[in-house]
Amino acid sequence: MNILNTQDTNFKDEFAKLLMRGKMDINSVEMRVKELLEDVKQQGVEALKEHIKRFDKWEAKSFEDFKISANELKEAYENLEPSLKEALNIAYKRIYAFHSKQKPKTWLDFEENGSILGQIIQPVQRAGLYIPGGKAAYPSSLLMNAIPALVAGVKEIVVCTPTPNNEPNHLLLAAMHLCQVKEVYKVGGASAIALLAYGVEDCKKVDVISGPGNIYVATAKKLVFGEVNIDMIAGPSEIGILAQNYTNAKYLAWDLLSQAEHDEMASSILITTNKDLAQVVKTQIYEILPTMQREKIARASIDERGAIIVAKDLEEAIFLMNEIAPEHLELLVENPLEVLPKIKNAGAIFIGENTPEPIGDYIAGPNHTLPTGGSAKFFSPLNVEHFMKKSSLISFSKQAILELGESCSVLAHSEGLEAHKNSVLTRLNKI
Repeated sequence: MNILNTQDTNFKDEFAKLLMRGKMDINSVEMRVKELLEDVKQQGVEALKEHIKRFDKWEAKSFEDFKISANELKEAYENLEPSLKEALNIAYKRIYAFHSKQKPKTWLDFEENGSILGQIIQPVQRAGLYIPGGKAAYPSSLLMNAIPALVAGVKEIVVCTPTPNNEPNHLLLAAMHLCQVKEVYKVGGASAIALLAYGVEDCKKVDVISGPGNIYVATAKKLVFGEVNIDMIAGPSEIGILAQNYTNAKYLAWDLLSQAEHDEMASSILITTNKDLAQVVKTQIYEILPTMQREKIARASIDERGAIIVAKDLEEAIFLMNEIAPEHLELLVENPLEVLPKIKNAGAIFIGENTPEPIGDYIAGPNHTLPTGGSAKFFSPLNVEHFMKKSSLISFSKQAILELGESCSVLAHSEGLEAHKNSVLTRLNKI
């Protein structure tokens, strides 16, 4: 894990490399993903059976074999040990409460001339959730994707998740039961995105697909966008920490490692104004690594994608972090509420030493499906509106068309659109 100093002659080049962390090489897998998508689109169940046999190492005899019944979900929930069931319910309630505050409302505006303008907001009918299940299963991701859809009012929620060796994760199934999911398929990767986007047999196509995944899933979502809507194209997990002198070095080390253990491609970046703290944190990280169950993954991430930056002052540190635009940002500074308005780009912001990033992953309430790779500059966290659509409403009275029709026809004429112009003028009795 390199320690970079903004005063070093090669800092600009090294920092530029950090900013490129989110550039997944979609081009390298795009042709293969196109083939997988087309296989499912053209061959349906037969393609799914072949893909599952090859990637997940089990054989399906028919489309029914891909399904997980509502009874299986219920049984998994009922058999949870009490502490897990309690934790799952606490998370559910907090996430639901937070997202309930996001729900937009239909509105109408009645003008004096009798016209009515407004916006009608409705849920999509059918949402597809992709929940990873390769290196680990993530019940928390199920909650974070299903609950906003529930709050939005989506009637049909469909889940796809890979099940290597045909062995579903029972905590994940329990989370699905809690979220009232009734349609689940044991399909992963690009094949799952194809199933959701195109539909196969009695699995109808969805309107929107959400959920994280590897480069194949991200590429597949990109390719089916337009056929359906998608939440975002998210890459490997990442954390940025902005720290000053007083910060506990052990806290920083564990927080950086909390992202590194996700994936070899995860990014953990600390920016501090204290070079001594930088060195202590690095030492702590390499002392902790040998004790971790996922040491190999975390070490690869820290060595290849981790960095500690020593900035000359807090203003420079803030500027650099805004350039990085991290998925998760921990703000461990002396006056965080004064610094907060200066933070322009971050998926989620964690304030104070008692708010480690994993609190946001599981229990706080805000969504943990966040923009990565610098896309926090223009993307937002997954939210209720991802599962809703808006229709504009326009109703003109006779008085309104008389007041505004002439100006409308002038604009239509200026664009050379005769029928547009005459459509209005005929209502003014001018043609």
